[in-house]
Amino acid sequence: MGPSHGMRQRYAGLDAWADGEILDALWAGQAAAIAALHPVLPELARIAQAIAARLARGGRLVYAGAGTSGALARFDGIELPGTFGIRPEQIRFLTAGGLAAFDHLSNAAEDDAAAGLRELAALGPGPGDAVLAVAASGATPYTLAIAGAAHAAGAYTAAVVCRPDTPLAAACADRVVLASGEEVVEGSTRLAAGTAQKAALNLISTLVGIRLGGVHGDMMVGMPPTNAKLVVRATGMVARIAAVPADAARMALNAAGGDVRLAVLLARGAETDLARATLHATGGNLRMALARLDPDGPHSDPDRTSTGRS
Repeated sequence: MGPSHGMRQRYAGLDAWADGEILDALWAGQAAAIAALHPVLPELARIAQAIAARLARGGRLVYAGAGTSGALARFDGIELPGTFGIRPEQIRFLTAGGLAAFDHLSNAAEDDAAAGLRELAALGPGPGDAVLAVAASGATPYTLAIAGAAHAAGAYTAAVVCRPDTPLAAACADRVVLASGEEVVEGSTRLAAGTAQKAALNLISTLVGIRLGGVHGDMMVGMPPTNAKLVVRATGMVARIAAVPADAARMALNAAGGDVRLAVLLARGAETDLARATLHATGGNLRMALARLDPDGPHSDPDRTSTGRS
């Protein structure tokens, strides 16, 4: 009996188990999927660094995937402008079946390699762009076609897969293999594999946002305050970082048109033109901008405790 068969025997009769037993098995699978990320943190960091470098130069990040993987990829990417202030036109999506796939996932669309090639060609990818291809199996024809063509066009390509030695991993410049383990429900990659992929995408995109200056300390300073709740949050960030009262922070935020980073510099006394130019020169990095404008002042989060990290 091979190891795979042994694992499957473990879940024999699953449907007849008590609810608590089923949930315990599912929970264990989810926990193992999350644990699988720790050994591959260096690969995740390398991918995030490559993506951030291209976005910083005005390039695009293209998420590509089908089925559950495509849905997870799109959900990750659509949050980046609102979380980190990345320009929406820099985040693009290639999803098998298009937006209709979010009403009904089409397994047939996963096999349509020609559609993937057409959709990628419409974007016109080049060396300044990055393509993040996501597929649990590492062999989805739609996603594989996109990755291969993007690589041939000179774009940076990275694969997020859950199996070793897959065609998608081989087609990309970088790859991360998530050892999410056997699924409790055989073949249902929305479970452990999906959890591992979602967590991996979270880590990659959050590190990208941090490296692009969207985070100062633990605060989302790149966040555009587009509703009342976010205006309150943005005002609090300005007050905390600039060490000014809430009224002064609110005035600075209004003067900055809602830009938290610019508002911090204004609240610290910088002239608008100089503040804008300094942020531009530092690529939107607030810590670096503060250091340029006030070389002798404190530039870390005032609430940060000593952790040995800078």
